[in-house]
Amino acid sequence: MGSLSPPSSLASVPPPDRRRAAVARWLGRGLETHVALPLFALLLMALLWGGALHMIGAEERSADAAARTATRELVDTYEAQMARSLSAIDQTLRVLQYAVEMNGSGAALDMLAAKGLLPPGLVFQVAIIDADGRVLASNPRARRGADVSRSTWFTWQRSHASDIPFVSETIDRHEPHVVFTRRINDADGHFAGVASVAVDPAYFTSSYERARLGARGLLGVAGTDGVVRAARTGEALSWGQRITLGKADSVALHASAIDGELRYASARPLGAFPLVAVVGLSESEQMAASRDRRRAWLLGAGAGSALLLLVVGLVSAWSWQLAKARRRERRAHETYAAASEASLDAFFVLRTVYDVAGHVADFVVDTTNTRAEQLTGLAKTRMQGRRLSALLPPAFGRDIFKDMAAVASDGVAREAEWLARMDAAHERWLHRQVVPVEGGVVAIVRDITERKQSEQRIRHLAHHDDLTGLPNRSLLRDRLGQAIRDAERKGNAVGLAFIDLDGFKLVNDGLGHNAGDELLKVVGERMGRCLRRNDTLARFGGDEFVILLPDLSGDPAAITPLLDKVRQAVTEPVEVEGQEVQVSCSMGVVLYPRDGQDANTLMMNADAAMYRAKENKDSFQFYASEMNASIEEKLVLLEGLRGALEACVDPARQDPAACQFQLLYQPKVDLRSGRVFGVEALIRWQHPEQGLISPLRFIGLAEESGLVVPLGDWVLRTACAQAQAWHAAGLPPLTVSVNVSARQFEDKRLLERVAGALRDSGLAPAALELEVTESAIMRDLARSVETMRELEAMGVSLSIDDFGTGYSSLSALKSFPISRLKIDKSFVRDLAHNPDDQAIAMAVISLGHKLDLRVIAEGVETEQQRDFLRANDCDEMQGYLFSRPVPPGQIAALLAV
Repeated sequence: MGSLSPPSSLASVPPPDRRRAAVARWLGRGLETHVALPLFALLLMALLWGGALHMIGAEERSADAAARTATRELVDTYEAQMARSLSAIDQTLRVLQYAVEMNGSGAALDMLAAKGLLPPGLVFQVAIIDADGRVLASNPRARRGADVSRSTWFTWQRSHASDIPFVSETIDRHEPHVVFTRRINDADGHFAGVASVAVDPAYFTSSYERARLGARGLLGVAGTDGVVRAARTGEALSWGQRITLGKADSVALHASAIDGELRYASARPLGAFPLVAVVGLSESEQMAASRDRRRAWLLGAGAGSALLLLVVGLVSAWSWQLAKARRRERRAHETYAAASEASLDAFFVLRTVYDVAGHVADFVVDTTNTRAEQLTGLAKTRMQGRRLSALLPPAFGRDIFKDMAAVASDGVAREAEWLARMDAAHERWLHRQVVPVEGGVVAIVRDITERKQSEQRIRHLAHHDDLTGLPNRSLLRDRLGQAIRDAERKGNAVGLAFIDLDGFKLVNDGLGHNAGDELLKVVGERMGRCLRRNDTLARFGGDEFVILLPDLSGDPAAITPLLDKVRQAVTEPVEVEGQEVQVSCSMGVVLYPRDGQDANTLMMNADAAMYRAKENKDSFQFYASEMNASIEEKLVLLEGLRGALEACVDPARQDPAACQFQLLYQPKVDLRSGRVFGVEALIRWQHPEQGLISPLRFIGLAEESGLVVPLGDWVLRTACAQAQAWHAAGLPPLTVSVNVSARQFEDKRLLERVAGALRDSGLAPAALELEVTESAIMRDLARSVETMRELEAMGVSLSIDDFGTGYSSLSALKSFPISRLKIDKSFVRDLAHNPDDQAIAMAVISLGHKLDLRVIAEGVETEQQRDFLRANDCDEMQGYLFSRPVPPGQIAALLAV
């Protein structure tokens, strides 16, 4: 394994002397054969490759200069050829001009043909065009009267009065040609037509010579606008590309826009015509010979280098083997010293001390690193040479010495973690790894306190709620399972209370989620203070909490005081977001083993008991076996509700006789005149097996399941259709009132649904009134007011139902676009003899009149109630005193009373 410690001589050398020693060591290493000989070989290789690259560069420069010279010569030759060709074309155009002026457009070509002045028709096509763009004559003959008035060359000549020739782009894919034109004027100098010569683009590149231009050279003509009229690259002829024209007479090396070939290219303007002669030589062809010689030079230099390297390698190999053995030990020491000092771990190199029997008796510290000094608080000089038992006696009491002795004996590495007390106030988690080395062991110690703390935080987050810090459902189930096992072993009972907050959703929706979160934290703290030390309060999710009560006697009366204490703590007012709110709680309570033998059964039964407690609010309910039957009944009722709704609203299944829902209508009476001015639509469910089901049983289910939206839509449409039917029958005008649930009011399609019901029934919007509960409006006040204003704009009137039972303020009420307040029947029931209800009713009536609203009282059943309302100027009433809800057929009889 190597020795236990680095050389002590290096450790004692001061930094400046250490640097000088290092420099001397490197200089001495440079004089060794295996270093000096390769350096000399590198110098020779540098000279060899420098000469080869110099020759390669000289030949490449020579080939480049030759290519540029050849390009200039070619462009000179091509420019002269094109100048002659273009001069001939221009001469033909001028002759055509003159012939037209002397002999007229019709006879000009015949006269020129007779004199042999027309160019050959295989390459050139001449034509004379009148001022309207129609071909008058051509050679070879083309269709007389053809219209070219939209051609670019014709419109250009017509719009330019100067005697300048115009050259078109290459025209026609099938019979391509370039058109050269000049303007023809009449005797007065006005535009009289155009003389044109159409030339096959191949004519301009016919002088392409493979011997001079190569197989991938370029010869062509382009306009000064950069558009190619004709270009030949090898055997391919093309036109129409757009190229960048360089400086005239210069030679540039660049990739051609025509085919991407890298070429030496030069361009030359062509006299009076807006054309440029373009010549290019392929760079790969021009430099081919130079590159062949380049490969020969490189091959020669490479072969010489390989031979030199082979000789140097053989000579240096034996020198390297000698030096390597000397450096190996020194490098091992230096590596150990550097690694141990840079490490975050504490290193202790320990030499084994044996007793007379050959057993490990102790360890002597040979060396340590800086991290070991920081961990132990002892300087390295104080630890070196001392026994471990004298330095760290507590270690021998924690099985550390036993591990070290075992490693020194059997040579097998070991590791472990332990909690070390550094002093009276601090504890640290440490990890040790003990590995064997020659003559002893090396102990590597790492501080893992932060990792342990992170693991603890992660475990806490995995089993606790982020918001309240309470145990979550995962930890609750673990503790519940443990409590059940303990109770089974000891013969005790376990209590479980499932808690749901009453009114939390109203606070959360009305004041925002931040207020709701703050309320949950306060309520959680209050409930926690009511419990015993070994009880568990967990947040199950949302506004649901669970209390686990282990080690109970099994008597429900024993935990009743604690549950009542929790209930009272929850109901105390809480100030959140600057506003005082109050919630209550409903608790379902079960006991193990009476109400279930396992955690899942207990949770399910506690949930069922909680829902029974919800019916009364602010109470707790012990589980009874019939509660599960009640839940099953709800599920059956919900399934029946869904089927009944489909039978009423599904167009494919709609059958009035099969619809189990019906609407009854309760009249609304004016307290002063006694006149029936409107009705309220009330839904009833005629179940085929259970008979007439009260809305109190199924409206809540519809609200929870979301079925209340399509059900409310059916009520709205049915009520509007019935009101229109009464109007068509000649009955006095009636306003029909329809209740809108909270979920309906929040539905984005509410306005669309109301408009559709009015449109399909033909009912006037003024005959419809929507009743919205106060709590539904306060869920999202700004959006509610906006919706109400849009309904008001449609002509539909609005009223607030159950006024006085919600949380609306007077400042909010004055912004509501409503026409009526309805006093809740809970305030009307004891109106005859309850002073508090009388005060509330009088306040609502006064408030409504101050806001210019009509006030109606619902649930009026006695004459005393009616007389009180009439005496206090209440405007309207409805209730059993006048009429129960009746079928639509009885409304006519009531109106006749």
